[in-house]
Amino acid sequence: MLPREVLERAAAEMLDANGTGQSVMEMSHRSADFPPIIENAERLLRELLAIPSNYRVLFMQGGAMLQFAMAPINLAGAADGGRRTASYVDTGIWASKAIDEARKYVDVRVVASSKDKNYSYIPAAPKPQADDAFYYICYNNTIFGTKWQGAPDTGDVPLVADVSSCIASEPLDVSRFGLLFAGAQKNLGPAGCTVVIIRDDLIGGAPDWTPAMLRYDVCAKEKSMFNTPPCYCIYMMGLVLEWIKGLGGLEAMAERNRAKAALLYDCLDASRLFRAPVEKGCRSLMNVPFVVTEADGERRAALEARFLQEAAAAGLVNLAGHRLAGGLRASIYNAMPVDGVKALISFIERFEKDAVRR
Repeated sequence: MLPREVLERAAAEMLDANGTGQSVMEMSHRSADFPPIIENAERLLRELLAIPSNYRVLFMQGGAMLQFAMAPINLAGAADGGRRTASYVDTGIWASKAIDEARKYVDVRVVASSKDKNYSYIPAAPKPQADDAFYYICYNNTIFGTKWQGAPDTGDVPLVADVSSCIASEPLDVSRFGLLFAGAQKNLGPAGCTVVIIRDDLIGGAPDWTPAMLRYDVCAKEKSMFNTPPCYCIYMMGLVLEWIKGLGGLEAMAERNRAKAALLYDCLDASRLFRAPVEKGCRSLMNVPFVVTEADGERRAALEARFLQEAAAAGLVNLAGHRLAGGLRASIYNAMPVDGVKALISFIERFEKDAVRR
């Protein structure tokens, strides 16, 4: 979901962005018109996330999944074909996919996992090994609805985190990480751009065989314009960041998100028909999975299908759980207003009363 104010402004500027007489969709990234747009997006990211001066902000393509390969190649690749090690914590599908991809380039140690309880909690994070090139976590898990409550202490080993689904939802101490990356499509704008925040000393370690498009040093040197960047997505990101700033920044956004999540979790915890499977101390503010408590599998599936059908008729959409997890899920990203959450809660309560009567 994108903020209505952002969509309205983008619509107003579709034919004339910044007085240029053209849309950003038409704009050459090599012209004098586009650099102020990408510079504005970076400036706002740095300001809102309090990004230290020794970190670079890169705007890349390929989605967060491309970073599953880029991070190990650039941080642990070896020109002589040798392999380094890296520690990974498995907290769900996206962490598992990152592990599978990283194994092509590094020797992966899976040092902790919550798979034993269907990824319903965040496991304790062991210390990294001294020879680790980096330590990897997925900070917020969209499919299973868990979130790290603070970054693990990895000492001198760089901490790498996928923050795609929680970036800009609350303050985050960037200095605790060596590398952060996030697809834009959850909280920053439309799909098509990936933000990478990387500490200066971690740039430049890619082996010579690394394709130019997969090198952080090339992207940094060319100021994210080695090739045509996702111009319109970056422009939209700037508008979203201005909207966040106008609301009071990340502290205000965190307060808003905590209030929304608390309302929904309270509803589910009080329900007789639904339950939230994630342990309370590990719950995401962004993604709230829930399931029908009915023991009979066929009746449970029927109730969930009816819930989705009736919810859509009531104007409540995208509530199906991920295809790999099933069940139901409400993603309440930054742009979702509290009234949207209240509408969902009212529907859940009405649906439950009707289901109990039947």
